[in-house]
Amino acid sequence: MAFFRTPEAGAAPASRGRILLVEDDPDLAYFATHVLTRHGRFAVTHTPDPATALTLAADGSYRLVFADLDLPVMSGLELMVALRERAPGLPVVLLVPAALRACPTAALRACRPAGVLAKPVPPGDLLAAAACLLGGDQAGDDQAQSPG
Repeated sequence: MAFFRTPEAGAAPASRGRILLVEDDPDLAYFATHVLTRHGRFAVTHTPDPATALTLAADGSYRLVFADLDLPVMSGLELMVALRERAPGLPVVLLVPAALRACPTAALRACRPAGVLAKPVPPGDLLAAAACLLGGDQAGDDQAQSPG
């Protein structure tokens, strides 16, 4: 089960748009991109590098970030803090190991991500998170299907 919160008061309202995926596992990146683009009809940009993600997010064209908690060089939590400085109001959903989702750490709770999804992420949860945070039901009827 995932949790989500609405954007902070004063944050720009989310609209259907581009999603930035920051994930260093190529299989999970392919899966998430496929699900979100094909079944959810979102535009997704993937990068495995947090520094590149910061540069991309600074232009203001992304409406949502999915970020792995365990990234090289910079953790997903550190990335989220840096994104808040460069792109205030940009919601970040952390992708975390299932064990951590069941018992979130104090650091995870303190950072207050827009959402947390446990890996492996079911396609329906990925689509529901994007639809919830980007406004409206963006996913099609086939949202529970796996890519293929």
